[in-house]
Amino acid sequence: MPSEESRSEESRSEEEARAAERLERAVRAAEQALIEFEIAVETFRVEVENFSRLHHQRLGPMYSRLDELDALIAEAVAARTGDPEDIRKAREARGLVLPMPGVEELFNGWIDSEGLSPEAAAMLTERPVQPPPRVRPSEEARRIYRELARKAHPDLAEEEAERERRGAFIVRVNAAYAAGDVETLRALAEEWAAGPPPPERRASRSEELYARLEWLAERKEMLAAAAAELESSAIGAMIKMAPEDPDRLLDEIAEQLLTQAAEKEARLAELAR
Repeated sequence: MPSEESRSEESRSEEEARAAERLERAVRAAEQALIEFEIAVETFRVEVENFSRLHHQRLGPMYSRLDELDALIAEAVAARTGDPEDIRKAREARGLVLPMPGVEELFNGWIDSEGLSPEAAAMLTERPVQPPPRVRPSEEARRIYRELARKAHPDLAEEEAERERRGAFIVRVNAAYAAGDVETLRALAEEWAAGPPPPERRASRSEELYARLEWLAERKEMLAAAAAELESSAIGAMIKMAPEDPDRLLDEIAEQLLTQAAEKEARLAELAR
């Protein structure tokens, strides 16, 4: 019969094994939660980046026009009153107007192998410029991206070599997703499916699992800070106002800017009388 000491040792070993199993489950749950959080943050980052591009392309010229009108109004007031304070305000307003771009900057992107771009031709012929194309990823792109991120995410690897391989692959996935390139995402999905399977996980010691949990917690804190920064930005706040249809916000802002421009032009016309 086993001795009391032997039975006690077996009992401790079983308890340690159960504790390690619980810790293993906690690590796996934390990994999956972190990946889902990272997917959400990256998705929102792409939304902010692409909406910012659309915002600049569509509304940038309108903001420039408002700045120019403010400068013209301030200059007209200063010319009429001759007051030093009005002159100072006029100079300050003119300083806020962006300088005219140089020739190279002005024609950057206007001319390609086919000649003038459609936007350039429309501007030179005074026809309405076509609105910029939608660049936010489609639903299919989102679906493929999420699937690839869940399968190939570097955080699922414990071996450094495998983590680096996955990291390089996810960089390509993120680039295709940011561009809304569904075809490239499909090709990447096929590439991952045909590649080597992830290495089998070796049994982890309790100390390694605790270290893993600490790393996951630090990573989550970093992502939370990045998410908070995105959400607190002007563009992020705008997207949060209309997450289902952020383009509608552009229409509303454009209408408001047009109204402001009309009011300023009327004010300028009064000063010119």
